[in-house]
Amino acid sequence: MTRIGLISDTHGYLDETVLEHFSKCNEIWHAGDFGTIDLANQLASQSGLPVRGVYGNIDGQDIRSVYPEQLVFFCEEVKVLIRHIGGYPPRYNPETKKELLIHQPQLFIAGHSHILKVMYDDQLQCLHMNPGAAGKQGWHKVRTIIRFVIDGKEMKNCEVIELGKR
Repeated sequence: MTRIGLISDTHGYLDETVLEHFSKCNEIWHAGDFGTIDLANQLASQSGLPVRGVYGNIDGQDIRSVYPEQLVFFCEEVKVLIRHIGGYPPRYNPETKKELLIHQPQLFIAGHSHILKVMYDDQLQCLHMNPGAAGKQGWHKVRTIIRFVIDGKEMKNCEVIELGKR
């Protein structure tokens, strides 16, 4: 069983409660727009957890030299694809749709929109998650993150956590 803390669109701001909410997690996944490499390093060092992530459209070369545009990996028996800009079922952007068809993940994670979404794509047989935005920049009203569990082939115990107003 792997407990995941999912975060996106921090834009250089890390709410002090994020580490508390992720304290029982095994990994942290960041869906892009870290804002600074310092934030990425702080997230890893203060949590003591491995951080997987992708760069976002606002991220500079410091982030892009460490984090790729896309990640495809297995967490237990679940194939995961993470991209910052991706869209959502059935409105994926063309590049993401192509990657989804190539890799056929069971879990697709995106950020960028600042819109919290957890929805299943029946056509692709894939769960889509966007944790919304945890930072203070953007048009979202409430900052959010997600915690969930991958246990073998199952994705379960999904919790949306509100961090407060932007």
